[in-house]
Amino acid sequence: MTILTYSTQPDGLTLYSERGWLALTPCTPQLIRVRYSLKPEFSAAPSLMVSAQPDSNVPFSVQETPDSLIFATAAVTIEIDRRTTAFTYRDSQGQLLTKEPARGGKTLEPVDVLVSVFDEATAFESREDADGVRVATRNVQQVVDRQAYHTKLEFEWADGEALYGLGSHEEGMFNLRGQHQYLYQQNMKVAIPVIVSTLGYGVFVDSCSLMTFHDDAFGSYLWSDVDDELDYYFIYGPEFDQLVGQVRWLTGQSPMLPKWSFGYIQSKERYVDQAELLAVVREYRARQLPLDCIVLDWKSWTGDLWGQKTLDPERFPNPGQLTADLHALHATLMVSIWPIMRAGGENWRELHQQGFLLGNQANYDAFNPAARACYWQQANTGLFAHGVDAWWCDCTEPFEADWKGAVKPEPEERMRINTAEAKRYLDPELISAYSLLHSQGIYDGQRQVTADKRVVNLTRSASLGQQRYATVTWSGDVAANWDTLRRQIAEGLSFCATGMPYWTTDVGAFFVRRKPEMWFWNGDFDAGVGDLGYRELYVRWFQYGAFLPMFRSHGTDTPREVWRFGEPGDLMYDTLKKFLNLRYRLLPYIYSLVGWTARQSYTMLRALPFDFRHDPATYNCADQFMFGPALLVCPITRPMYYAAGSKPVADAPRTRPVYLPAGTGWYNFWTGERLGGGQTVEAAATLDTMPLYVRAGSIIPLGPHRQYVDDQPDAPVELHIYAGSDGSFLLYEDEGDNYNYEQGAFSTIQISWNDDSNCLTLGQRSGQYPGMPHQREFHVVLHGSATAAARQVSYSGQPVEIKF
Repeated sequence: MTILTYSTQPDGLTLYSERGWLALTPCTPQLIRVRYSLKPEFSAAPSLMVSAQPDSNVPFSVQETPDSLIFATAAVTIEIDRRTTAFTYRDSQGQLLTKEPARGGKTLEPVDVLVSVFDEATAFESREDADGVRVATRNVQQVVDRQAYHTKLEFEWADGEALYGLGSHEEGMFNLRGQHQYLYQQNMKVAIPVIVSTLGYGVFVDSCSLMTFHDDAFGSYLWSDVDDELDYYFIYGPEFDQLVGQVRWLTGQSPMLPKWSFGYIQSKERYVDQAELLAVVREYRARQLPLDCIVLDWKSWTGDLWGQKTLDPERFPNPGQLTADLHALHATLMVSIWPIMRAGGENWRELHQQGFLLGNQANYDAFNPAARACYWQQANTGLFAHGVDAWWCDCTEPFEADWKGAVKPEPEERMRINTAEAKRYLDPELISAYSLLHSQGIYDGQRQVTADKRVVNLTRSASLGQQRYATVTWSGDVAANWDTLRRQIAEGLSFCATGMPYWTTDVGAFFVRRKPEMWFWNGDFDAGVGDLGYRELYVRWFQYGAFLPMFRSHGTDTPREVWRFGEPGDLMYDTLKKFLNLRYRLLPYIYSLVGWTARQSYTMLRALPFDFRHDPATYNCADQFMFGPALLVCPITRPMYYAAGSKPVADAPRTRPVYLPAGTGWYNFWTGERLGGGQTVEAAATLDTMPLYVRAGSIIPLGPHRQYVDDQPDAPVELHIYAGSDGSFLLYEDEGDNYNYEQGAFSTIQISWNDDSNCLTLGQRSGQYPGMPHQREFHVVLHGSATAAARQVSYSGQPVEIKF
């Protein structure tokens, strides 16, 4: 693949080789787009994932040596072998980041693209299973639509290098070295084609087709099934936050979600009517258990009109009154809506008549802007106009072929049958993008209706770029066992390492019981909440969930409300309440992280290399994470009290090992004990305790005990200072549920701690918003200093220094 000629243009470098054309385009000094095609003209098709336009003024240079061309920006240098076009990537100091094999690392293999033709011979078969209604087709002809390529991008990753990302997958892989993963969308599988490296770089392959990742005996590469060309971005950080910042610049920033969505969300499969929803919320209020949202799951429609976006008038006789009553209780309503509809309903009929359905005549065509607008208008008229606050867009993959049978298909078979089912109805080049377009329709539609209510969309699938449409992705319909809980931790960290900010899980798992005839209905607890083993698992899952971006309980087989796990005075009930209260006390900290996410491309759910990239001992810590800059969270993933069937666990140590990353000191959150970094400690882990540590130098703002996020808005804020290092925290506040912040209606206060002088500074408040308390009381608590003390400070927006 020898380079024959090359040329420079204002926006980059173009190479012509024996095997095609290459283009290098600097989007920013840290972000280089690379395209490889067998055709002289590169594809002009717009990317679905990328929203930014490259800056044609990014300076770059091209130098020649006898053996290579050297393409360089201020941050990245790419050496291109003249003989093989193999790339070697370095930082501006010449430090090796990664490289392709010496023989070259880019391959295009021509492939015919088949699409389906649906005609009068097509037969339709409808069924309803554990994952809802499905409509399959028979007698479908497939024809060659065009020619595209399998693409392959190879690397030689370094010894000791760790890789993360690729999305959320049920296997719970963390460090991807030595692993193999299939990338397609499915229940319990979310494909995001981004990897990040502890050597300080990332790679994003702009492909919405089936992909695979390999770092095994078959090689080290990323492969895609159907693309017009190889199109990828090389990203330099070197820190993970900087990598994520580049990804968000390229694919879109995440808007602010409503403040209430960071409170507690109660769900189950399912609340059946208006009275039950209100009764559950009133019980939370009566028990003084914090709550901000209740969820209405599937089958809220009339009869068997699956996917109809109106509420059954017999069970929900007055939707407007329902939402008004919930709002009077300071609670919100999230409603499940589906992209698939059974024939016969009004929504289905309208979409069918306008030709807005895919080939199975059941799923609407989210790739068609007019179809998206029609779908949104149905959701608006039937639900949003009645006061519904949030969307739960379920089944957004949206096709599957493996959710049946007693035996779980092998990974290769699952990949084959699921992607074949998707390709039957979607362009093979776009099978992973349905959720992205579906989410866009919901977001654009609601933004056009009102600026007073922020969009929030809980969805089961995702593509890179979906963050710009206010989505939260959850891990799918997982089963209740300890191994699943352990794997969930790595899943969420892998998802957020790609640049996607918001992820969650069904606290307690979706399936609790075991049904041998269905491989996925594989929980360990047939008695549900009647099993002390399940109660223990639920409490541990709940503790973990309190430190996720969205804190939400959901599932089938058994109730999920807090009082189902005991009564006041019972250890399990009291522990659930303890962590529920802690979540709400942390709201000033959490909501500030949300502001950072929207304004500074921050990531609140953080694999340890986000903050400790230079500590190799963190590279395989798959069951610990940072929640924001301060808190090291260490969930419990094994039983210590009861096994399934309420069988007592004998002699189980009620501790767990915790690695405290090097380079900083640490505090035990519960006891205040101060510890050094770079060591593993055995942490106490009785049922009412999940090991939780605070990094030295942290500033953590805490609020009062609240019943909902806007309770006691003028209450004093506690500022907890953990001595041992300098530190800072940017406190972010706004109105909580509108888009005025986009016009600058928010405030920030820079809070700084100088460890040498034992001095805390509250900087001058920047900005304001309607309803902002102009006078603020701060209760400052200093931990870990010989002069440990508390101070009360009245703050009116002007700088204040507090010396200890």
